Parts: sequence; structure tokens; C-alpha cells
Amino acid sequence: MRIVLDAMGSDSHPIPEIQATLRAVEKFGDDIFLVGQKDVINPLLENQIGFNKVHVIHAPEVLEMTDKPSRAARKKAQNSMAIGMDLIKTGEADAFVTAGNTGGAMTNALFRLGRIKGVKRPALTTLFPVSGGHTVVLDIGANADCKPEYLLQFAIMGSIYSKSVLSINNPRVGLLSNGEESGKGNALILKTYPLLKNSKINFVGNIEPKELFEGRVDVAITDGFTGNVLLKTSEAVAKLLIDIIRKELTSNLLVSLGALLTKPAFANVKKIMDPGEVGAAPLLGIDGLIFVGHGRSDSHALFNAIKIARQAVDANLLESLQNGIRTKLVG
Repeated sequence: MRIVLDAMGSDSHPIPEIQATLRAVEKFGDDIFLVGQKDVINPLLENQIGFNKVHVIHAPEVLEMTDKPSRAARKKAQNSMAIGMDLIKTGEADAFVTAGNTGGAMTNALFRLGRIKGVKRPALTTLFPVSGGHTVVLDIGANADCKPEYLLQFAIMGSIYSKSVLSINNPRVGLLSNGEESGKGNALILKTYPLLKNSKINFVGNIEPKELFEGRVDVAITDGFTGNVLLKTSEAVAKLLIDIIRKELTSNLLVSLGALLTKPAFANVKKIMDPGEVGAAPLLGIDGLIFVGHGRSDSHALFNAIKIARQAVDANLLESLQNGIRTKLVG
């Protein structure tokens, strides 16, 4: 198992990346490629337990969160994402993980690795916390304007990911709409519905956001514009509720004393809502295993990102996606 970690990705790089790498080496025993600026990484890595299994690959340039992806990918051709993905392209490594600029990761992946043969548009994917676990949601921002065949491919890829990596047998796939009835939705939804219905995937019909958060489906399909609004709205509402509850629980001494009894429950809620517990999500449709985590990722989140990338390699996710797109899973 050969995982590449972008050492210059997170907001606090490279310390969380180094800590996550050393923990992964200790846990899994694999050699790990750490890509970034050697003069920054090596002094922090030397003499650490397990450092001899960490291979530092020099990348002189850093893709910043403020960089425009397409321009930066060309202008900073030696950025850590590009160098890391080249290791995937040459077969020297199996999967690449970054907590850097998501647009930059997508652009570099398209430039360096390209799309799986037959894939019309790669999709940004995330795992939404829902009742009973997580739901795969795609696309969440890569394709603002979609065609029905794009959404069909998203459904195929999301279903394969859910089955291969998350071990969900026969994943339930839903199409995000403004109503559960088959006749509801805009032109895109109305044209996509029959494509999904006639496919080999386990399509359960249209879903509204309430069905998504109730955990009624394992995979939710939408266009990138709607998915991105859903993601940002959900994050904002979750933050608002946490802020309101925190304020109310500290409103007076009596309530504060009572709040101590609920502290374990709120800790569990925080863990469920924390994207760091998942670590990273894949760019599905890229001809290589690319995982992107949150910019605020700490060492725990990055360790989990390495863990889920290993699971994808172990499950032969890329080969499953290639075969699924080739056969189209359509009856």
C-alpha cells in the first residue's frame, strides 16, 4: 500500500500532515510519500519514530487556497499536488490525499491524470452525516450545469463507492428534488429520472432534503450548483443550532449546572458532525484515486483520510469505477 500525502495542503501545514503520516506508519506499517518543501519538512521529521518509512518528495511550489485553480495549476507546475499526482500516474503510488484547495485538486487531477475513459464529468463527493450514519452526496460543486447523462454517471460512481469502500450492499440511490413524486422537479430532474429508473442501480426515486437527513438513501444525486448550496446551507444551519444551544445552556447558573449532565451527549453530536471523522472524500471520475479533505483538517482528520484512501485501494475502487462506467450498469 503506497499512499501519497500532500504536506502543504492544510491550513496549518505541514505539522498536521507530518503527525498524521507518522501515526499512519505506526498503525499500518506502510511506507508513505510526503510531498512538499523539503527544507520545511525534513527538520520537523528527523529523529521522529517511524521517519525512516516516510519518503519526502520535494515540491518547491505551494498551491494556496486563494489561488485560482486553472491559472495556478499552469503557473505553479511544480506544486505539491501536481508532483504527488505524478506518483499516481507513473504507478509509484496507489492513492493521493490532500487537504488543500479543492478546485486546485480537481484541476491538477484533470491535467495530470485525466478522466476515467467514458466519464463525461468528474464529480466532487462528500459524506453527509445523516440519521444512522452517512450518505454519499454528489456532485457538490464541480459541475454547476449538468446534463441528465452526467447525473446517471454520478449515480453509478456514487453507488460503486458506497458499495466498495463503505461496504453497503445494494446502495439505495435517490435523486434530490423538490418533491418525492416522479413528476416533480425541473427539466434536468424530469429527464434524469427515467435514466436512473432504467439503470441497474438501486434507484428508489426522488428525495427531498428531509429524506436525505433521515438516512432514507445511501447515495444522493444532484447537480453541482444545488449540491454546493445544500452543503453550505447545511453547514451554516448546523453552526447556528450549535451556537444557539451553547448560548442557551450558559444563560444562567442553574441551566449551566444542568448542562453538565448533557455534556457527553453533545460531545457525541460534535463527533458525528465533525468532517474530520471521515477524513476525506474522493474525486470520482478521475483516472486515479484522489481524496480531498477540509482545509481545517488536523492530524486526526488527515490520519482518517489516509485510512479511507487505503480502504479504497484495498477495495479496488478505481477498477470498479472503470468497469462500472464501461458497462454503464444499464439494463
